Amino acid sequence: QVRFVESGGGLVQPGGSLRLSCTASGFIFRSFAMNWYRQAPGKERELVATISDYGRTTNYADSVKGRFTISRDNAVNKVYLQMNSLKPEDTAVYYCNVRPGLSMYDYWGQGTRVTVSS
Repeated sequence: QVRFVESGGGLVQPGGSLRLSCTASGFIFRSFAMNWYRQAPGKERELVATISDYGRTTNYADSVKGRFTISRDNAVNKVYLQMNSLKPEDTAVYYCNVRPGLSMYDYWGQGTRVTVSS
C-alpha cells in the first residue's frame, strides 16, 4: 500500500531553518519525481518544490526559491526539504507526494506542521 510519512516540522523563529523528511513506500520510488506541498490555515494546498526521479532537476515555487532545497535518497526512499531563512508566511502543514494524475496522489500522509513565529 502506498504510504507517505513526513517528519521534521516544529516551531522556529523567523530566519531559522528546518529540514523536513519524507519516507515513501508502496511504489517504485526511484521511478517517480517527488513533490513537497504545503497547506496554510484557510488556504488551498500549494506545490512548493519538485525533484526529478534521479534528482538531476529541481523546481521551486517563486515564494521559496533561493531559501528551500529539495533533495532525495533513492536508496532509502526518502525525499527531503531543507528550509532556510524561514518566514512567518511559510507556516503550514507540509506534505510529500507525487504529481497529480498518478494513482499514488490519492494517498496522503499526516503531514508535518511548520510554525514560524517569534
